[in-house]
Amino acid sequence: TTAGIIDAAGIDSILVGDSASNVMAGNQDTTPITIDQMIYHARAVVRACQHCLVVCDMPFGSYQVSREEGIRNAIRIIKETGAGAVKMEGGQEIANTVKGIVDAGIPVIGHLGLTPQSIHKFGGYGLRAKEDAEAQKLIDDALALDAAGVSAITLEKVPSALAAKVTSMVKAATIGIGAGNETDGQVLVYADALGMTQGFKPKFLRHFADVNKCMTEGVQEYIKCVKEKSFPSIEESY
Repeated sequence: TTAGIIDAAGIDSILVGDSASNVMAGNQDTTPITIDQMIYHARAVVRACQHCLVVCDMPFGSYQVSREEGIRNAIRIIKETGAGAVKMEGGQEIANTVKGIVDAGIPVIGHLGLTPQSIHKFGGYGLRAKEDAEAQKLIDDALALDAAGVSAITLEKVPSALAAKVTSMVKAATIGIGAGNETDGQVLVYADALGMTQGFKPKFLRHFADVNKCMTEGVQEYIKCVKEKSFPSIEESY
């Protein structure tokens, strides 16, 4: 239902992200979600969408073991979901796998900067690539992904000037989240953007609606009407 509403509103693309691990399953990070769970979610979203491109995240563990396994899992995702592309986190270390997936005919979107699948390595969700060495590595990673044939690169939580520089250097489109407004596009978790989540308001996030308030008031009104026997009314009864 949610995907259908977003699609009908005119969005260009929906990413079925491994953040479903947090948003849907209540986990603390993205690492627990499995490829079977990602396929389940992505298949449902694809069925609901009539217009936009649907992209499916490749979850942690689905492409890190070997190039061949990564290609096999990407093919499985596309075959079993009907999604139009996959998204992968990492840079030079996954470029050869990315090229293999692209060569298999599957569009790939890269993801650099804050990469949530590596949260245990970095130890937090802070701003990435603040120092010159890390910024240069991000540029090198972006160029490696670009050479491997990615269609786009997500840049998450990096300085806006760096995101603008990367955007000017690569042929692929760039998609920002917490990366300023000089990227080619933007992405947000819908539950965050629509004000469904409480107590989460990082600097880069804007609430475009207050769905939490609307839903809370709607449920409270339902409870009230049921208790006072005004619902269902005669007109709503058979």
